[in-house]
Amino acid sequence: MSVRMHLKWLIVLLISFCLPSSLGAQGEIHRQSSNYEWPSDPLVRQKLEHWQDQKFGVLLHWGIYAVPGIVESWSICCEDWIKRDTTMTYDQYKQWYWGQADLFRPTAFDPSQWAEVMKRCGMRYMIFTTKHHDGFCLYDSRFTNFSIAHHAFKDDPRRDVLRHVLDAFRSQGFITGTYFSKPDWHSQYYWWDVFPTKGRNVNYPIRQYPWRWSQFQQFTYNQIEEILSGYGKVDILWLDGGWVCPENGQDINMPHIAEMARRQQPGILIVDRTIHGPYENYQTPERTVPETQLNYPWESCIPLSDDWGWVAKPRWKTSRRVVNTLIEIVAKGGNLVLGVGPTPEGLIEPEAVARLDSIGHWLSQYGKAIYETVPTPHYHDGNIWFTASKDHKKCFAIHTCPENGDAVSSLSWHDNIPAKGTAVRIVGSGRKLSWKADGDLVTVKIPSELQSESFALEFNTR
Repeated sequence: MSVRMHLKWLIVLLISFCLPSSLGAQGEIHRQSSNYEWPSDPLVRQKLEHWQDQKFGVLLHWGIYAVPGIVESWSICCEDWIKRDTTMTYDQYKQWYWGQADLFRPTAFDPSQWAEVMKRCGMRYMIFTTKHHDGFCLYDSRFTNFSIAHHAFKDDPRRDVLRHVLDAFRSQGFITGTYFSKPDWHSQYYWWDVFPTKGRNVNYPIRQYPWRWSQFQQFTYNQIEEILSGYGKVDILWLDGGWVCPENGQDINMPHIAEMARRQQPGILIVDRTIHGPYENYQTPERTVPETQLNYPWESCIPLSDDWGWVAKPRWKTSRRVVNTLIEIVAKGGNLVLGVGPTPEGLIEPEAVARLDSIGHWLSQYGKAIYETVPTPHYHDGNIWFTASKDHKKCFAIHTCPENGDAVSSLSWHDNIPAKGTAVRIVGSGRKLSWKADGDLVTVKIPSELQSESFALEFNTR
């Protein structure tokens, strides 16, 4: 390769480190469905209720995009909001991106470390990215060679990464989920080289080439089937890429896929994101929290930094911000899945571990007010959020202290009045606090060590 070409690749790499923050807040954010259809299968309903009890999970984005530390997949898509190095042609950039597969060699890959960190954090379910939009598989697919098992990591006994990840998390008692991208920008059945690519959608006219789209339908079915039939128990099939849908002229035959999925994994939750109907068993607002309570299953998916995957210089959220977000989400009836990206070497980096451990420390004290709770009709009063035990005999008042908030010597809220003669206690320690009620206003005196903290109280209700 010439010196000039070396310089071009270096420029691409340097610019790519600047991409995540600019891309992470733009066009790849999915809208939320406006309707919800409750599943009719009793096994799905049972698993859905169990999933709702868990409240907190992790979404692990990992792939060849971790090598240069850039936003997952999107830089190879041609849309107005995406910026690339202009010294490279589009085809040259795509070849550079695909070439990261020959550099992705995570020799420190340790899924047990991932699972142990997330367990300490208080997470109870996981979703692992088996394939993002770029088509690179994190498992040994029989239907493509574009996978971790056929490139730089192919000689490693851990090359079938998905198996080791799922086994590690199952050993820690996690509910397991598999993320799968419906679009596949590497597949000739989706982005056919005969035509130029124009945005995120299929790049050829399906009506003119129905046989090719039929091949893509079968390819998608086959890949999902091998994930659900060859890797043990899977509880969640989390499907991304909502533009691949009948309404957009890209019907992948979800009834056929769903029938197979539940034959392989009875009761599995299917999350066909943004496509409301029988195959969106819970909704997934991205990077946001709904404004009010929702009376159906949902999960906010929010990354720990600004980015889903690993980047070199992330802007981290504080552990307090994550805790406060979790509290709000649970009070509104939802779950939080927190995005964490392992490093190119295959570890959860120390800066992430420190934040996750801090979150776990809070949940080890106050998790009773989070896990296996249900929403209350009066769920919010200022910086106080409310949940209840499933039998509705106990109410939890959870104070979210702002990151730069003033200390509070007492808390006051309306409604959710403790029963006469009951004690108001700090969750975890059981310490009784002094309280009084004046009509529908409750005031609780707060000890000095909690006045600048987020914490939870519990009491019996009237």
